Amino acid sequence: MRVIRAIGKAGATAIVTAILLAAPKPARAGRLGTDTIALFPKNIGEFAYCDLKKARSEKWFAQLREQMIPERFRQFEKFLASAGVDPNSQVDELAWGLVAEGLNTKTEGSGSSAVPSGEQIVGVALGTYNPNSTEAYFKQQKLPTFKTRGYTLYSFGTGSGASDLFFFFIDSNTAAFGNRAILEKMVGVRFGEEEGLLKNDRLFPLINEANGSGVVWAVLNPAYTRLAMQQLAPEVEQFPEAAKLVARMQNLIINVEADRGINGKFQAICASTEDANTLGQLLQAGFLYKRYQAQKENPELADLLDQARITPAGDRVALSMSLSDEQMTALIRRNTFALKM
Repeated sequence: MRVIRAIGKAGATAIVTAILLAAPKPARAGRLGTDTIALFPKNIGEFAYCDLKKARSEKWFAQLREQMIPERFRQFEKFLASAGVDPNSQVDELAWGLVAEGLNTKTEGSGSSAVPSGEQIVGVALGTYNPNSTEAYFKQQKLPTFKTRGYTLYSFGTGSGASDLFFFFIDSNTAAFGNRAILEKMVGVRFGEEEGLLKNDRLFPLINEANGSGVVWAVLNPAYTRLAMQQLAPEVEQFPEAAKLVARMQNLIINVEADRGINGKFQAICASTEDANTLGQLLQAGFLYKRYQAQKENPELADLLDQARITPAGDRVALSMSLSDEQMTALIRRNTFALKM
């Protein structure tokens, strides 16, 4: 994501950061406030956003969310619902980040081929809450809790498991959830003890670019980009040159707009213009092969691939496609969007 350009010395930077973190403000639809982005730790590998209020107005969203929204957020929703909070009416926007716990490599000793192996999640749900009543309910239930810097973190599970999730209220408009270790980092960022996402020189500028460009958008670092390429275009890996290109890829930006249908755009940021041109050619060939495969078993996907547009531009390759609501519904029924995001 983007980095804030400091004016002056480190002291000025600290003042600006303190102002940003002081009080998160409501973000306008489709655009996440920089103050909210600033809450996240620096080492996020994938950052994503969903305008839930807008998305709920689409007839296909209830099914799509089951394939795209993190399972751990759905656990968080159930947890809130048990305390009388209605996620469908009180949660308007969702932002989440993933941090890889480790990396797997196909080639021993080649870090450039690494993809995430296990991860932690941290997110914020923006909406309208009554923290006092909700916290009173959880206290009455004697749920496992953990105190940090004046915040009470409530556990989804026993509170001691490695995969247990916690949540806490930052204020009446912001609820944070995630694994305990990374939530503690979020609190540390808020108090200036940890570096935040605004300090990530590689990822924050891309987040700033994607921000406000769709009902759903996401930005991925190199490791998560390689993982996404394996899921989005596995056919490309059949070409000998593709593995090297994918290993050198820098980032992936995903934008999904919903207005009289769906417009999706994927931008792969490559190591060079030459890589982008070659990747564009490989994607064209891979999609042609995939379209041939899908003609009988998934004709809706075949139609989608047929009208997809792949455009190299500088060090980027843009993949654009448009779907009607009917096409979107048909693809969802076939579990087309069950990707790791």
